[in-house]
Amino acid sequence: MKDLNSKCKVAVVQAAPVMFDKDLCTKKAVSLIQEASKKNSELIVFPELFIPGYPYGMTFGFTVGSRNADGRKDWKMYYDNSILVPGIETECIGKAAKEAKAYVSIGVSERDPVTATLYNTNLFFSPDGELITVHRKLKPTGAERVVWGDADKDYFPVADTPWGVMGSLICWESYMPLARVALYQKGITLYISPNTNDNEEWQATIRHIAIEGHCYFINCDMYFTKDMYPDNLHCPEEIAKLPDIVCRGGSCIVDPYGHYETEPVWDKEAIIYAELDMEKIPMSRMEFDVCGHYSRPDVLELKVKE
Repeated sequence: MKDLNSKCKVAVVQAAPVMFDKDLCTKKAVSLIQEASKKNSELIVFPELFIPGYPYGMTFGFTVGSRNADGRKDWKMYYDNSILVPGIETECIGKAAKEAKAYVSIGVSERDPVTATLYNTNLFFSPDGELITVHRKLKPTGAERVVWGDADKDYFPVADTPWGVMGSLICWESYMPLARVALYQKGITLYISPNTNDNEEWQATIRHIAIEGHCYFINCDMYFTKDMYPDNLHCPEEIAKLPDIVCRGGSCIVDPYGHYETEPVWDKEAIIYAELDMEKIPMSRMEFDVCGHYSRPDVLELKVKE
């Protein structure tokens, strides 16, 4: 492992998107990057699908074997507010990253420039404002598959940072053991997890992954409420059934030993700040290095088709 900068100042942004409005989501993201930069943050992390929000509880009119016109209209509204990558929105975020002199990770609903397919995508920007990685979610979870397609490229991109290799898996991708190993093989020290997963079991999962990979696990969830959905949806009865707080958050950072660097934050918007001690990474791998001395490549091998 190459030498790492000893400290990394991180800002984990647990915030509510402006649901189904890509312009206002982008404006809010830029404002939050500017706010985090006041604390000299070097890495700023946003949740899954911050642009234009996670449509929790919506069916878009799909049932097995059929769909309806009102649901199709709501899907079109979400489609219209998904973004091209690169595009106007990524230019704005890149400019904000450059002004903040920080790496930025943000989740978006990506609209394919050729087809009408959407992808659940996470983006990394460099402190120079460049879009440096585009990671599409390998397998949307459950009913997400009626909204977003399977990744067809950009399976496990990583960024080489002053603190080592940084990669991301989106939400339940982290339940895929081989996907985790694909990142471990690349030597990641910063495991970015944009997600919409506020259950207790998830906290157990992320602590396990941090100690399994002996890396920092940056868990970035969103907080949003039922009254944040647009008023002009064609299927409002679906939203009426939801609890007042739709997603509670739970964002936190776990260190390479599986301990909370920052405790989970619940039921509010917040920016979580931490200074990570990167010296913990090589020290934690003294007796367990998952793809190094504790591996058996003569017995076990993962082949990744990238």
